[in-house]
Amino acid sequence: MTGPATAPLAARLSFLDRYLAVWILAAMGAGLGLGRLVPGLGDALAKVTVTGVSLPIALGLLVMMYPVLAKVRYDRLDTVTRDRRLLVPSLVLNWVLGPAVMFALAWLFLPDLPAYRTGLIIVGLARCIAMVIIWNDLACGDREAAAVLVALNSVFQVIAFAGLGWFYLSVLPGRLGLEQTALDVSVWEIARSVLIFLGIPLAAGYLTRRLGEKAKGRTWYETKLIPRLGPFALYGLLFTIVVLFALQGDAITSQPLDVARIALPLLVYFALMWAGSMALGRAAGLDHPRATTLAFTAAGNNFELAIAVAIATFGASSGQALAGVVGPLIEVPVLIGLVYVALAARRYFPPSATGLPAASPKGSARV
Repeated sequence: MTGPATAPLAARLSFLDRYLAVWILAAMGAGLGLGRLVPGLGDALAKVTVTGVSLPIALGLLVMMYPVLAKVRYDRLDTVTRDRRLLVPSLVLNWVLGPAVMFALAWLFLPDLPAYRTGLIIVGLARCIAMVIIWNDLACGDREAAAVLVALNSVFQVIAFAGLGWFYLSVLPGRLGLEQTALDVSVWEIARSVLIFLGIPLAAGYLTRRLGEKAKGRTWYETKLIPRLGPFALYGLLFTIVVLFALQGDAITSQPLDVARIALPLLVYFALMWAGSMALGRAAGLDHPRATTLAFTAAGNNFELAIAVAIATFGASSGQALAGVVGPLIEVPVLIGLVYVALAARRYFPPSATGLPAASPKGSARV
């Protein structure tokens, strides 16, 4: 008899999840179309900022991340922090291997385009702390592990981003006899990005769970409240994508060959980082949820920070800024495709090491 665990994957997904790739591609197309067809829309959106942060993008990300972080069972975080098979590989992948891989690919594919090359290296230095949370949730990754790894990435981002930028743009190229570039970015600018894009939704999610469970109990919280909050994660994601691509729609559509040159190393980067991390998690004996979390947190990038740094240092119309914008143009469809690959790969992993049932893909964006 065919049960829930053996039914075809598409049949176990809700309508919204089943056609998620369609909604995301439609949002990308809508954003690009609006940015191209509506004169001055990108400039108008870019001017709506709070302390240098795009207000529309910030609002979309907050709405996207809050429901997922409200789902996290914060009383289980200690099981993640004790798992060195997860924490150590994550730190190495994010802060040693990831930037080095992007540096190598940028120089390999764009030796004659220094502005785009620098933009890609900046993207590689900005480790993901925002959108990775929803990719991980859609792929039935470990929510508690994602919360811990994203928090670690946030701390390291504040501490190490500027130093790594100096190393990969100035010191290492100089040692190799290559062209050097300076990067002027303050620790406060990075900390502000972390505070807005992670701190606010994390605090809101934690307080919602604590107060909700205290008032009505865990059963009510997870069976009544969470299903109501869940759809807003997808709404926030789609809104963010529309705004992001509307901001740079004209730049992207008017330079298709340049976009293609930038896209190629990004495609290689996402494939190498995700597949390599997933294989490493399997070899380390991680269960599917935690291996999935390891893969998505290693492959994703903080494009909000990368774009902000590129614009602040080189200007909004610079090649570095365009490379930052192309990042999510490639990352979004690639990682949503990898969500489906991750779901299909569950059969190749051992049962959950925590003894907890694996998350169901049914309503994974909401429940």
